[in-house]
Amino acid sequence: MGLKGKETPSFFRDFLDECGGSAVIDGGFATELERLGADLNDELWSAKCLVSSSSHLVRRVHLDYLDAGANIILTASYQATVQGFEAKGFSREEGVTMLRRSVEIAREAREIYHDRCTKDSSDFVRNERFRKRPILIAASVGSYGAYLADGSEYVGDYGDAVTVQTLKDFHRERVKILVDAGADLIAFETIPNKLEAQAYAELLDEEGIETPAWFSFSCKDECNVVSGDSIFECASIADSCRQVAAVGVNCTAPRFIHGLISSIKKATSKPVLVYPNSGETYIAESNQWVKSSGLAEDDFVPYIGKWRDAGASLFGGCCRTTPYTIRGIAEAIYGKVQDKCI
Repeated sequence: MGLKGKETPSFFRDFLDECGGSAVIDGGFATELERLGADLNDELWSAKCLVSSSSHLVRRVHLDYLDAGANIILTASYQATVQGFEAKGFSREEGVTMLRRSVEIAREAREIYHDRCTKDSSDFVRNERFRKRPILIAASVGSYGAYLADGSEYVGDYGDAVTVQTLKDFHRERVKILVDAGADLIAFETIPNKLEAQAYAELLDEEGIETPAWFSFSCKDECNVVSGDSIFECASIADSCRQVAAVGVNCTAPRFIHGLISSIKKATSKPVLVYPNSGETYIAESNQWVKSSGLAEDDFVPYIGKWRDAGASLFGGCCRTTPYTIRGIAEAIYGKVQDKCI
């Protein structure tokens, strides 16, 4: 696709035009890795599978989401940092290699998928628009709280000692590594407070990074991110950052999405993305997800049309969603897909 070299403000608008107006983001990653047999009971979480002996599982999950209809697949780098790898006994060089590898595996999966679709189109995918859809690789950047692995990304309280400079210094190296590895865009995910959003915005400017980015916030209700900061204020920071091409929410209960879209649209004219979780609640103390009174896993798929009418244009799933969820979203956008490229 012809998006490389595009000016950041037009990046997602041109991409969405190629997609027909709306695009599909992939779904939960760790859930699928565990389903395939990975043991993620580790501070590195899904990044544990970037170790060479498990990288085939990462590729398999990417392919499953591409088969389901995703236009954007996120790398397995959400909880991957050089600092985190070093804490687990890896050398700095090994940490850098695994961060780069997260992008390389996603690129490999895209190439495999495109090759299969080209060779097998007559027998498998019969929806031409689906088969030839554009596909981007988004380098996932989790929050500082994700590195701490103590659940603090779900509340956004880092303590008074953590400043914007602290966060810039923490994220700087891995963002540069992921950009240099060839990601199409940077996905700053599950941002829990405006402090970290400000750090990301300043970092992108200071480093002169031209790769487009999105800012996606984790929210506790229709108006506020999990720290209690206003989503309007957070989205305004994203709107003021030249490199940010889209703004939205993830790891958020489906019942809050409609109101959040409205709040974000008041702060920015940039494309809005939403990829909610299953509606369950994460309990950090027990490392478990528990049922809540909101919508269940796939129940939010019928709301894609309403969310699109409210102003969102990129849709996917976060924690505890599956390729089945993403296939439902893709069919809501592209129509029924009869088969897949496998």
